Amino acid sequence: MTDAPDEAAGGPPRVSDEAMLARFRNSKKRPPCSETVGMALTAVDQERMTIRLEFEAVPAFANPTGAIQGGFIAAMLDEAMSTCAIIASNITMNAPTLEMKVSFLRPLFAGKATCEARALKWGKSTCFMEAELYDPAGQMVAKASATQAPKPFKRF
Repeated sequence: MTDAPDEAAGGPPRVSDEAMLARFRNSKKRPPCSETVGMALTAVDQERMTIRLEFEAVPAFANPTGAIQGGFIAAMLDEAMSTCAIIASNITMNAPTLEMKVSFLRPLFAGKATCEARALKWGKSTCFMEAELYDPAGQMVAKASATQAPKPFKRF
């Protein structure tokens, strides 16, 4: 796996996993999409380029059968992979999704869902990401893979 940008490549110094987690938890600039899906970062492992998150699947996301509609599940997985890419870049890059594949394995119902996301390969123009979403019983409900295009953050 190619490493994401780091201070050896001229980027800012890396902070500890705990400091990175605190930075995300205490951020006042959380995107509305993250708030909508109830995203909460729970663990960071920068060396392995992995993160864990929780999402809140609310009843408003459900289809007529009571299961969470697939678009919301895909949004959770996309948020997880994008957040993982931002952290893997040491918060120097945004990583818009170029393509994403989601496999839906079983229904998800309202409540907490957990997710694990990782960077599989980091290149100069693309990175390859993967994530799994689990129900409260720990059963995988969906798996996604994505190709993203890392771009330096533009501050407005």
